[in-house]
Amino acid sequence: MLQELLTAAAATGGAGVLYIASAARIVKQYERGVVLRLGRLAGEVRQPGFTLIVPVVDRLHKVNMQIVTLPVPAQEGITRDNVTVRVDAVVYFKVVDAAYALIRVEDYKFAVSQMAQTSLRSIIGKSDLDDLLSNREKLNQGLELMIDSPAVGWGVQIDRVEIKDVSLPETMKRSMARQAEADRERRARVINADAERQASKVLAEAAREMSETPAALQLRLLQTVVAVAAEKNSTLVLPFPVELLRFLENPQRVPPGHTPEQPAGT
Repeated sequence: MLQELLTAAAATGGAGVLYIASAARIVKQYERGVVLRLGRLAGEVRQPGFTLIVPVVDRLHKVNMQIVTLPVPAQEGITRDNVTVRVDAVVYFKVVDAAYALIRVEDYKFAVSQMAQTSLRSIIGKSDLDDLLSNREKLNQGLELMIDSPAVGWGVQIDRVEIKDVSLPETMKRSMARQAEADRERRARVINADAERQASKVLAEAAREMSETPAALQLRLLQTVVAVAAEKNSTLVLPFPVELLRFLENPQRVPPGHTPEQPAGT
């Protein structure tokens, strides 16, 4: 009798261990467990740690709650100003409701990917080329809003959307390069003209100052000689007084108070 009781206890213990082994599940820290009992949602979402299910009847589905980095393939489209471009992006999202992500959508990653591609093509058609190149922050926000609106019903939250690269045709690149070169040349000419205008004003003011003081011109000539001598050139520069040039212009000047002699026969 005792032997039969021990045998029954051992069998019961073995069945219990087997039951626990088949019912025990481990949910990792970054996961949530969704239990379907005979095909229907059973109870609350299982939290990380050790949990038990009913063997054969229950099925535990684990949903990853980590942030997913989803690259969006390059999409080709025509901008609002009729320029053909190829734009690719990346989407960062995470699951916030494990039950919704498992039940309401067949494959939430594939659904988010398709929605991102469609929204990206829509953004390309609504934007100008200049916006795609220089105003990406605003486009990223608009793209995030377009993807997040339907994703809320799937238990998914869009964290961030970034436009990675904008590819342009070679002809458009050459046109933009010529435009940039012409703009730089225009600015260089404007800067040179403004510099000439400022220099002419300064030179005119300096000329007025020197005209009032003739000795200033002699000092300026001496400064020029010193500057040339400092460069160790073989050319010799000799300043020529301006007063001497004026004297040579009229070598037969008549002293004041005298009248020129009249020629004979007048």
